[in-house]
This record gives sequence, C-alpha cells and structure tokens, in this order.
Amino acid sequence: MEFIDYYKVLGVDKNATQDDIKKAYRKLARKLHPDLNPNDKEAHKKFQQINEANEVLSDPEKRKKYDQYGKDWQHAEQFEQARQSQGQSQSFGRETFSGDFEESEFSDFFTSLFGNMGGGGFRQRQTKYRGEDYHAELQLNLSEAYKAHQQVLTVNGKNIRITIPAGIENGQKIKIKGHGGEGINGGPAGDLYITFHIINNTTFKRDGNDLYTTVDLDLYTAVLGGEVTIDTLDGKVKLKVKPETQNGTRIRLKGKGFPVYKKEGEFGDLIVTFQVKIPTHLTEKQKELFEQLAKLSS
Repeated sequence: MEFIDYYKVLGVDKNATQDDIKKAYRKLARKLHPDLNPNDKEAHKKFQQINEANEVLSDPEKRKKYDQYGKDWQHAEQFEQARQSQGQSQSFGRETFSGDFEESEFSDFFTSLFGNMGGGGFRQRQTKYRGEDYHAELQLNLSEAYKAHQQVLTVNGKNIRITIPAGIENGQKIKIKGHGGEGINGGPAGDLYITFHIINNTTFKRDGNDLYTTVDLDLYTAVLGGEVTIDTLDGKVKLKVKPETQNGTRIRLKGKGFPVYKKEGEFGDLIVTFQVKIPTHLTEKQKELFEQLAKLSS
C-alpha cells in the first residue's frame, strides 16, 4: 500500500496536539467538502484523505502505532509477535532476525521473515494476513437517497462504482467486501465500510420511512372545501379538502413517503398538516361581508 503522510495531509507537524489536529481537520473539511466542490475530483480525493488522516491521528492509540510503523501500522501487533518469537530462539543459517528496524524496512522484514529465509535455501511456510479495513464517509441529499443510484468513489487511488439502495438512513453503515487494503502474503483484502450522512435539502421532515409536511390552506377553501395541489418527493398530487377543515388537521397519504430500505415497491406514508391562513389586507366590502357572517353566527 502506498505510504500517505497523514501529518502532511492535515498540514500539521508530528508534535501537533489533539486540538491542533482537530482544528486542522475542520478547516480542511469545510474547504474540501463535496457539496462545495461538486465537480472537482481532486478535491473529493483530498476530502477522503483528510478523513482517513483524521481517523488515525485523532485516536491516540492508532497515532502511536502510525508513528512507529508508518503505512504498516495496522499490522503492529503482528510485527511485534513475529519479532518476539523470532528473537527468542530461531536462527536461520547466516543471520538471526532480531533487534531494531527502521520504518522503511518493515515490509521487507515481514516478507523475509515469512518467506525465503536465505542461507541454505530454507523455506518456511508463508503466513497470510488479511488486509486492513477502510472507513469512508459519504454525504447524500435526502432527494438523492429517495432513489437507488450509482456513485463512483475513489479509494486509495482506485475508482469504485457502488450502487446505493433507495431508503438509506442517516448514519447507516454498509460494507463493500474486498475493497479495503490488500492482504499480505496472498491474504484476503480487507473491506470498505461507508457511513452515510443524509442532508435534508427538502421541505419534508423524515421520521423513519414516513415524511411530514405542512401545507398552507386559504380560509375560503378550509371553510367551503375544495382541492389543493401539493408536492411529494415523487411529484405533485391533487388533494381534496373537506368543508370546514380545521387548522392543524392531519391527513395521511399511504405510500407517498420514503422508500423502505432494500424492499422494492414498499414506501412509508406522507403526513400532511393543514395550516389555515387568515386573509389580510381586506377590502371594505370583504370586511362588511365578514361582519354579516359574524352577526349570523351570533
């Protein structure tokens, strides 16, 4: 795996405090966010890199391993175990594998330790290790999450086309098998985990698979009844209004809500709340008519 200098990615030095790292990440995240750079592939790639860098450097334990092992930090425990067992008793011909190693030697050390052992051509069975898991975040608008669609992600320099099912939830995490880091010595690749952040770019409020909206209703339609046209995420629909509809009246439109995740053809409901608007700027004639209605009511 290509080495990425996480400190350089965030623009901080190796002595940076946790607060320095947090501030640097937030500043870059605002600058490189996909919503602000919708057609900039390079900005999208950098946004993924700063997320990856922040995930490692903001975690003291991960940061310690990264500082010591570089790109091989996720295999730190395996390295230590191998070095300890090797340093205890085993000597292979010309040399004993023990002592300290520079960061750049880790990968070579790992290969030599579990591969050819030199000397008289002694060969030990190679141990296979699974690749590291990758974690990424993907931001979607609510209107995008309404329909299944494809997106291309750039992970470690490679483009991956994924299909996002309709109805994905905010904070939901999905696994893309085999798209993490490469395995060692022929081991299986790790997985890619994507966490979704859904931004509501609509006038609807989402609660699970149900949607909520408020519709203004003029006084005359509320009193006499009639018909209004309202918006849904699937287009406009006409809605009948019963006479004498009260302010705050709720109606439920079956199947006009949000799609149910991975259940094709199933939808939640749309709950509409009527908000009766009192007319303003009345003419003298209109006021006179309302006065007559008031006398009739009394």
